[in-house]
Amino acid sequence: MDTGNAAWMLVCASLVFLMTPAVAFFYGGMVRRKAVLNMLMLSAGALAVSTIIWALWGWSIAWGGKDIGGIFGDPASGFLLGDTMKAGKDGVFTATGLTPNGNKYPASIDVAFQLAFAMITVALISGALAERIKYSTWMIFVAIWITLDYAPMAHMVWNGGLLSPDGPISKFIGAPVHDFAGGTVVHINAAVAALVIVLLIGKRKDFGKAPIRPHNVPFVMLGAFLLWFGWFGFNAGSAFAANGTAGYAWVSTSLSAAAAMLTWGFTEKIRTGHYTAVGAASGMVAGLVGITPAADVVSPLWAMVIGAIVGVLTCLACGLKFRFGYDDSLDVVGVHGVGGLTGTVLIGFFAQGTGLFTGGSWRQLAVQVVVALAAVVYSVVVTFVIAFVLQKTIGWRVNENEELTGVDLADQGESAYDFVGKATALFKEMK
Repeated sequence: MDTGNAAWMLVCASLVFLMTPAVAFFYGGMVRRKAVLNMLMLSAGALAVSTIIWALWGWSIAWGGKDIGGIFGDPASGFLLGDTMKAGKDGVFTATGLTPNGNKYPASIDVAFQLAFAMITVALISGALAERIKYSTWMIFVAIWITLDYAPMAHMVWNGGLLSPDGPISKFIGAPVHDFAGGTVVHINAAVAALVIVLLIGKRKDFGKAPIRPHNVPFVMLGAFLLWFGWFGFNAGSAFAANGTAGYAWVSTSLSAAAAMLTWGFTEKIRTGHYTAVGAASGMVAGLVGITPAADVVSPLWAMVIGAIVGVLTCLACGLKFRFGYDDSLDVVGVHGVGGLTGTVLIGFFAQGTGLFTGGSWRQLAVQVVVALAAVVYSVVVTFVIAFVLQKTIGWRVNENEELTGVDLADQGESAYDFVGKATALFKEMK
């Protein structure tokens, strides 16, 4: 065992785990006061349910099981982590062996690292559904979506499946697709799923009729900063070793995030006359999304260019929901969908030695586009089936009165800021 790599990957798994609470704060600050607890609970539910499903069969479908048709792994062979965990003669559990990726750390650490990816991916979806869905329906959705969508997608892209560098699409085009840390598996996948559900369940009752503003901008900024910090585990950890690639991924990740924050701000200033804190937070996240698939193969210059392009495009894309009338509450589609798709495609231009601008050919661009579209199609089909069945059975939404009063009271039976109401009542009494 390489103890340096083992320690590094345990730290990275913990950093990626932190990203789900970070998303909770990022999203929680963006919603109105009456829905903040529900928003936090959606991330908590994603964390808890995905952990259980991952141990039961998610790991086996994505990574542990024997390949079935290039789409998913056998869910039985790694059921309850039987392929990675074992008890020694003293009864203390450890790993069955080292990870197969050659970096000599225990396979049990891979389980933790990949679980953290699964939980953050499904948690991202919740931002599009804010202020109107039942917590119970959400938890059921998380379990089914991790099983039928996320785990198979991870297998297809990262574990030698249909969409992998060794898969039939890459071989047919003549260039290996590149997705370092999740442009397709995480961001495109989550954003497309979010859009499908949004179109199915409809808008909030007061969308476009009443002002809908973030209730706690410091929460938003805190979440964004924590996401940036956690993203070092997300991207640098995807080197699967404490090495120079991990170090460079750390650098390229920060370069892209910084550039995107600035270009989002400039775009916002031109459009509205202000550099907003919410815009800065959103720009950071957009840049992190954009560099995710490319963090190891683009130079510092192109990392900044990717961030700059993504910052402008995502800022503009977030306004499309008002033009087209879909209620993507917290801009999951605009930030993660557009950012993930842009970053994935730009590899075809900027990847060192294979991109069109770096001495390569059209093949890298073609394979990036085709695999990204394949990921979109898979996510659309699977998510629609899951969401439609839930809609027709238990339903997604709280009723209209509960939504307008506040989903916190309706679903959680509590409010985040009871002292506000008490202070108001006391003020009236004194007056």
